[in-house]
Amino acid sequence: QVQLVESGGGLVQPGGSLRLSCAASGTIFSIYAMGWYRQAPGKQRELVATIIRSGGSTNYADSVKGRFTISRDNGKKTVNLQMNSLKPEDTAVYYCYVNYQGSIYWGQGTQVTISS
Repeated sequence: QVQLVESGGGLVQPGGSLRLSCAASGTIFSIYAMGWYRQAPGKQRELVATIIRSGGSTNYADSVKGRFTISRDNGKKTVNLQMNSLKPEDTAVYYCYVNYQGSIYWGQGTQVTISS
């Protein structure tokens, strides 16, 4: 079983920055992929960014490319999302996820609100 704990959400003005972190715990040997989804009110959950263990390749939603950066620490089993130049349309609940042994595990979600 994998447990995920997220931190770092909050309220920030447009153009500001936030850093989200997610720590995985449990009996984990090797995580294939980690990343973040988000869900805005009335919208479907969408992929924001993901990072693969082997080689550390990354993938981003077009809407966040150049503004968000995903990173992971395999030793600490954490994944981070640095979010810069935030826009009101980035407002959503952000969910950490882990792909481990073919199963997807989710964090509880952290609210990110961009507003002046």
